[in-house]
Amino acid sequence: MRINQFKNFISARPVPLFLIFCSIVLSGCQTIAPIPEEEEWQFIPRHEFTIAGEQTMIGQLAQSEVIADESLPVIAREFGLGFDEITRANPDLDPWIPEPTAAVNLPLRFILPDAPKQGIVLNIAAKRMFYFPGKTVTKVLTYPVGIGREGWETPTGKTKIVSKKARPSWTVPESVLKEHAKKGDKLPKVVPAGENNPLGLYALRLGFQSYLIHGTNKPYGVGMEVSHGCIRLYPEDVEQLFNQTSVGTPVRVVDQPFLTAWDSNELFLQAYQPVHKSDSATRKLIKALMTRLQKIESQSGRAINWDVVDKALQRLDGVPVAILADTLADKGFSAAIKAKRISAFSVKPVQEPSSPGTWRLLVATFNDPQQARRLASMLNHQGPPIPSSAVYSEQGYPVVAGPFKSKAEARQAAKRIAMDFELAAELIKPDDDLNATYKQAKMSGIRKWDI
Repeated sequence: MRINQFKNFISARPVPLFLIFCSIVLSGCQTIAPIPEEEEWQFIPRHEFTIAGEQTMIGQLAQSEVIADESLPVIAREFGLGFDEITRANPDLDPWIPEPTAAVNLPLRFILPDAPKQGIVLNIAAKRMFYFPGKTVTKVLTYPVGIGREGWETPTGKTKIVSKKARPSWTVPESVLKEHAKKGDKLPKVVPAGENNPLGLYALRLGFQSYLIHGTNKPYGVGMEVSHGCIRLYPEDVEQLFNQTSVGTPVRVVDQPFLTAWDSNELFLQAYQPVHKSDSATRKLIKALMTRLQKIESQSGRAINWDVVDKALQRLDGVPVAILADTLADKGFSAAIKAKRISAFSVKPVQEPSSPGTWRLLVATFNDPQQARRLASMLNHQGPPIPSSAVYSEQGYPVVAGPFKSKAEARQAAKRIAMDFELAAELIKPDDDLNATYKQAKMSGIRKWDI
């Protein structure tokens, strides 16, 4: 994940969504109370849901809790959620260093896109894919996805899977070669399979020219607008999709930020932040939604609580909310199921940065330990990860990356940090005295990153 993409992501959103990322600037105090220990914890479906008839709503809201040294992206991956989904549902939690035992909202309730339940349906606005296997619709599998960023938008329309490839190599498009060359990152024309391949281990080519559904070597960018237009899935998700689909499977890509559905005689609205839309285009979408809701109100004979609708459109957090006036107050996550943890994806450094005889990098220094921990967490979430730790010294709180096996490996990591975080990391030789290095860096005015 590139830090510039985070900055673009913030500036493109209204103030309420900007608050999600204020934890990058502030110290990230937690306001959500821990989940009581006496609550009954249970397994909750993450990907596969049964459906019947005209059912258009699946899943349920849930909560879990933070384990020490864990991040929201890690929890999102375990529960089949993307970065946007979990951060927007938890605006009071620091995404990178949430407080241990804090309650985490899991928005695992979804309204299906308004499209035929055939093959793969991808909703750009939700950054979520729905796969309907077989001719008879009895279940749906759903996965979070990463989509194209501004200027590289994922195309909408109807297509199909035209080929499949395990352990694909990546033939780099000329436009991408030029983009990286401008940043001083010369890419080979063909990237072989492996940890440096952005396609991951599986790729499904679409009928849209040059577009794929594929895995990724940067899993914590899933759920964001980060690709050159292709559709990214977590490594474990794309493997499952690859094994269940075949060449010829229909694929439909839609862009539906405002979804409505009836469930148990209640009307729900699920509102997402429109993607790559101008203010005027967004206003047209909201106007169309209001017209649709007025029609539902007229035909059903049941009044809509327009205040609830307005609040949902202000939040744009993708959490379904009941909007009928005669509905009891929507309890949201306060009535959520307590979800049992079944796995974890570690992003901790494989080795402490003080390991003797290894190359390291001094990335930045901070006066605030929380800021140091936050940057270290971001570096550990890179793809491939850059193992990093926040350490204490008499000169402050340095962030040290490493260990690296060689000087060349350390230099490569420094290059990635410069490109992605705009920070000039300094080499620490195997025999360097760390305290002296930290002190010298402080005296020479190494740039601090105000995150």
